[in-house]
Amino acid sequence: MKRIRTVIVDDERLARQKLRTLLERDREIDVVAECANAAEAVAAVLREVPDLLLLDIAMPGENGFDVLRRLGPGRLPAIVFITAHDAYAARAFEVEAVDYVLKPFDRKRFDAAMRRAKRSLETDRDEREENILRLLETLSQPRLDHFVVKVKDRTLLVAASDVDWIEAEGKYVRLHCAVGNHLVREAISDVEQKLDPRRFLRIHRGTIVNVKRIAEMQRAFGGSMFVVLRDGTRLTMSRRYRTRIREVTGMDV
Repeated sequence: MKRIRTVIVDDERLARQKLRTLLERDREIDVVAECANAAEAVAAVLREVPDLLLLDIAMPGENGFDVLRRLGPGRLPAIVFITAHDAYAARAFEVEAVDYVLKPFDRKRFDAAMRRAKRSLETDRDEREENILRLLETLSQPRLDHFVVKVKDRTLLVAASDVDWIEAEGKYVRLHCAVGNHLVREAISDVEQKLDPRRFLRIHRGTIVNVKRIAEMQRAFGGSMFVVLRDGTRLTMSRRYRTRIREVTGMDV
């Protein structure tokens, strides 16, 4: 039986160990390399020519998508993305770029991703590569740099950089700015995908914050976590987003 040559890419050593442990019981998998950054990943793929790449997205310096851009057409194996950011995950899923695993993940979710990856390896390689290239093209599209806000008989342009945080209100979002707030008819998940994920972070299912407005993070009695903005605004943070916030800001609680 031909084993599936697999490369693991994650900047966190414990994350690489977890992935290897999960793969060790799978007799169809042969882990041929572990990489901690984009440069190591590109070198490993060129050297080992793997069938499958377990690829972390958010890494210091070049990210997982930069790895794929550097490899280019003709050198892309099947991909399972490892990410702490669900906006990236949604895009990967939309173009069927094999699959994604959202940190923190359990064995059940990981096994489901591996089953899908194995099915993908039985399909046409050109089709898989086309999906990946389509994802990269989508990610290269310009980010939202302003919001169009309607106020009675006026239409305003609100720069994204002027927004402190964004709050979901049903099918709308409320933009909280230093000089007031504005209601925009758009779902928070759609807004998240349009914003630059290095500048705006989802910290809760109903909250996005401007990274530059974050002053500190706090842990309250009972384990609740909060993000405190420079103006003193205190926002609840969900545990599922903690890893992504740490990756982007270097802050932890």
